[in-house]
Amino acid sequence: MTTNENMSELMQSRGELLARIASQREQMIEIGSELQGPLALADEGLDAVRFLRRHPLLVVGVVALLVIRRRGVAGLVGGVWGIWKGYRYFTSLSAKLLTRV
Repeated sequence: MTTNENMSELMQSRGELLARIASQREQMIEIGSELQGPLALADEGLDAVRFLRRHPLLVVGVVALLVIRRRGVAGLVGGVWGIWKGYRYFTSLSAKLLTRV
């Protein structure tokens, strides 16, 4: 083979590779455009979770208002009392489990 034939083959191979790259790039653009909506929604969901984690008192207040509205103040007190009992139970249980180890 001569140098010109080698160069011709290399140029042809390069052209084929560039065509494959262009085709794959178009496929990636299609996939990206299909995923753009769901990813934007997931991003908004993460923003909402971060907001709620930064403002826990707001969450507690809203939940308290909902409980008061449905069950009254007695329901709120009962719910808080139940949570407190559950918290104490689980902390004592974990302390017992840790002392056994």
